[in-house]
Amino acid sequence: MSKQTTENTAFHAMDAAEVLRILKSDRESGLRTADAEARLQKYGPNALKKGRKKTILQRFILQFGDFMVLILLGAAAVSFATSCLQGEADFADTLLILGIVMANALIGTVQEAKAEHALEALRTMSAPHASVLRDGKRAVLTSEALVPGDIVLLKTGDVVPADLRLLESTQLYAEESALTGESVPAAKSAGAVCAEKTGAAERENMLFSGTGVASGHGVGVVTATGMETEMGRIAAMLGEEETPDTPLKARLRKTGKVIGLLVVLICAVIFVIGLIQRVNPLEMFMIAISLAVAAIPEGLPAVVTIVLALGVRRMAAKRAIIRHLQAVETLGSCQVICSDKTGTLTQNRMTVVRCADGAGLLETEAAGNMLAAAALCTTVELENGRLIGAPTETAIAAAVPELEKLLAGRVKAAEIPFTSERKRMTVILRTENGYRVIVKGAPDLILQRCTAAKSGGQTLPLSGDLRGRILARNAEMARDALRVLAVAEKQTDALPGSDDEAESGLTFLGLIGLEDPPRPEAKQAVLECRAAGIRPVMITGDQPSTAAAIAGRLGIDAEKVTTGAELEAMSDEKLLASVKTCSVFARVSPAHKLRIVKAFRRLRLVTAMTGDGVNDAPALKAADIGCAMGRSGTEVAKNAADMVLTDDNFATIVSAVREGRTVYRNIRKTIHFLMSCNVGEILVVLTAFLMHAPAPLLPAQLLWVNLVTDSLPALALGGDPPQDDVMQAPPNPQDNTVFSNGLGFSMAVEGMMIGALSLLAFSAGRALFDTDPASPVVGRTMAFAVLSLSQLVHSFNMRSAKPVLGRGMLKNRWLNLSFLVCTALMVGVIVFPPAAALFGTAALTLPQWGIVAALSLMPLALCEIEKRFLGGRRDDGAEKKPARRIFRHRA
Repeated sequence: MSKQTTENTAFHAMDAAEVLRILKSDRESGLRTADAEARLQKYGPNALKKGRKKTILQRFILQFGDFMVLILLGAAAVSFATSCLQGEADFADTLLILGIVMANALIGTVQEAKAEHALEALRTMSAPHASVLRDGKRAVLTSEALVPGDIVLLKTGDVVPADLRLLESTQLYAEESALTGESVPAAKSAGAVCAEKTGAAERENMLFSGTGVASGHGVGVVTATGMETEMGRIAAMLGEEETPDTPLKARLRKTGKVIGLLVVLICAVIFVIGLIQRVNPLEMFMIAISLAVAAIPEGLPAVVTIVLALGVRRMAAKRAIIRHLQAVETLGSCQVICSDKTGTLTQNRMTVVRCADGAGLLETEAAGNMLAAAALCTTVELENGRLIGAPTETAIAAAVPELEKLLAGRVKAAEIPFTSERKRMTVILRTENGYRVIVKGAPDLILQRCTAAKSGGQTLPLSGDLRGRILARNAEMARDALRVLAVAEKQTDALPGSDDEAESGLTFLGLIGLEDPPRPEAKQAVLECRAAGIRPVMITGDQPSTAAAIAGRLGIDAEKVTTGAELEAMSDEKLLASVKTCSVFARVSPAHKLRIVKAFRRLRLVTAMTGDGVNDAPALKAADIGCAMGRSGTEVAKNAADMVLTDDNFATIVSAVREGRTVYRNIRKTIHFLMSCNVGEILVVLTAFLMHAPAPLLPAQLLWVNLVTDSLPALALGGDPPQDDVMQAPPNPQDNTVFSNGLGFSMAVEGMMIGALSLLAFSAGRALFDTDPASPVVGRTMAFAVLSLSQLVHSFNMRSAKPVLGRGMLKNRWLNLSFLVCTALMVGVIVFPPAAALFGTAALTLPQWGIVAALSLMPLALCEIEKRFLGGRRDDGAEKKPARRIFRHRA
């Protein structure tokens, strides 16, 4: 038997005897030990391959590839070289920049390697031991020792150790929701033979590695191990799939390039001006470089990291755990949320939702009687108050009051088990008057065995008309995507002599409709997403009718449903066209989910993927942001995701989107504030130089402004609370930069305003109060004070693009606190003598403080006028006009 034989053979399309012949195995004795060892050498251990892991050092070094980080490193090098050439020992700027870069690299290193975590979780999901036949004897082996051809024995509760073709099955149900997305355990039958192109979810005669046996027992032959199993193929997709850049990372890269170009331009312009004015070239070079270094917001990477960390903390309080810092902002930018149905939009718990007979819906008492009869016809057991059994049966039992008393009085005389061929189950109970036969199963088959039926509280002969009404009611419930079971019974004096005798002459009791119901809060969450310009898409392994019904009830466009088989036949271009109009995808495989997510990303749409199963993991990793369920989610899904919802609540995603949008707005506010302040500082020094005036600021004063009065308000702006309109705007286009929609222009104009106010203070102090114009200590102190205090006042303008006076200007307590602290520090370096000597400031008189205060308050007044009469830009960077509709939505 060659390795290629097991890889390319459709074992599900063969009968059991043919499978054993190809695998050269024997049902009764299994493999001989010598054969098994030879196959182990050929196929390798039954384990997932380990990918090559990056070392800690490699991960750390890779953090320095970001463009903004490279600019900062260049700035640090230039600052160091400038200090050395000038013979100064002032390396504060250099050490500050290097410290920021190192801190960010450490944070990035800790947050990395989702793929390694996902693969590790997949390995731990493999069954550690398996019961097999070797040399005609039963043996318990580690799952890694299994090889194709091994005969495996399975019972309820076992984890399937490898992909198996069933040879025998008795009432066997497999829990495959983690792999296929099916919410109900799949019935398995060794006697079934499937078509060659049958998808994994429909292969009745196969069991898959990593899934579980929900009930029953069986025997199977191993057809695939390790990376050749369905689980292995998912692991391969995870290993091959690259995690996409987040929108924030892309935008910050663009921001870094813009800042880099500005720095080069400043250097070139000032150097040329100096040469024209015949200034010493070396001196001019030093001045140009000093200004260029001052133009770089050294604290920006650290502030962005802290803002994201604050978002992570706030989201954790709202039951959303972020595993990757930049995922906070990415979720706020998302335009499409692809959601798994089972366990995400629904509760992953079968529930009785409707009971009916031929006359219509049953009243409480009649429904209770029928459900009690159905509960007696189950294999459900009560253990410590918990229901143990198949989900459908436990759902019926859970709907019955006083269940414990009912089951305690049940005395079984005989039982005819359910099989996929019979599609019904029968129990015969001993009663005081003889025997009670109860049958439940497929409605059409149960009706064929009935001669009477309950209808409107009466027992009537089963006429053609009554039969038609019952079948119509069954069809109606099926159209509503309910799983429908029929219940019938009869009373006999003697124990029936055969199955056929027991299951004939029955009285039809009614129909039970069950479903995995939608989460109560999911509909509102979907509506909020759509109101925010986010398109919800359902991707599930469930039946098309079920998917469409649930989607329609939740408000997801279910007009068109695309199946996995249709996806398989589509080219990538056709799929690209399909995802523009289709919002429900059913009966899909893990590879299909991956293709769908990639199609949305090819449309340049920021895509989120939610899910909880192993089958979701590749798509979770490929999406811009993966959201896994914390309670019901597998470890594989959690480790492949960027975010884990601890309450498994789809509505938590809405809170996360709101938080993500708030974080992005706050980052824009922070960049806006820092850049406008830096522009002001540059213009003060540059203008004085061009006018041949004394330096309005000393190096120590400029450093103080950069380190103290810039940093604390920037951090406080990062914690700004959400604004009311944050979920009423369309998502930010992926190609937008932080300078989009007029923000760059605002930074420049506001920087000019701050620079002009500082120069005005300098000129007033020098002209009115300084006795020696060549050494303008008072003018320099006033410029220093106005530059710092005007920036602190300007920080309140950043809170909103709308007017802030009288509209919650002081709602951000951290901004209020930073204003008071920085103001106190600023006043302290002027009035406290030791600090004044260190920073070269002079004590100011009351009139001088009056001028400083008046000029420092001007940014608030001027920006309020601009906002009220000229209209401000948007906080989030999105255009004011309605977003262009890419997709067709239903109203």
